[in-house]
Formats: sequence, C-alpha cells, structure tokens
Amino acid sequence: MAVESFQASRWTRGNFLFPTVIEVTDTAVIRRKRSWLSRDEISIALPKVASVHVKTGLIWADILIESSGGTDPLASHGHKKGDAQRIRELVETYQATQANRGVASQQG
Repeated sequence: MAVESFQASRWTRGNFLFPTVIEVTDTAVIRRKRSWLSRDEISIALPKVASVHVKTGLIWADILIESSGGTDPLASHGHKKGDAQRIRELVETYQATQANRGVASQQG
C-alpha cells in the first residue's frame, strides 16, 4: 500500500501556519503537528487501532483514532470530510485484510 497523506485545512483552529498532517502507511497511522520550534509526532500501528471515530460538521471533520494498546488517542480536527472517510476506509481495509489472512491460515 502506498503512503497516503491528508492535511488539515489552514482555515481551522490551530492549523493556520502549521497544519496537521495525517499519514496512513502500510504499518501505521501517523499524525504530525509542527510549531515554531518543535514537531509533535504520534503514531499507532495499524494492528493496534481499536476504533476510528469521524465527527463531521458543516464543512470540516474531526478524527479520533483510538489504540487498543492503552495509549492516548490520535486526534485531529479540520480535515475535509472526504479525507476523514478515506482515513477510516484505509484502516478498515487493512483490518479486514488481516482478519481474512488469519482465517485463511487457520483453515490451511
């Protein structure tokens, strides 16, 4: 799977100069948030994703990705609705693929 990157809108709170970026790779979901002198990065391995919560508003969507590992959830706001749905779709597709592999390996 290719890396897909989703940037929050600069028109939303906290994203004007340094918008939040969420990347979905073949191994993890990563949120990157920059500021003037630092960079905050949080990642959750795809097998450890417990849920993806998408809250849509009139224009923008908020995303909350929770981990089954007990760490803080990955939260981001100000994304396009389509981007938020795509993030959830990528995570769910990965999880369905892994579940199908587990069933196939148990049968074979």
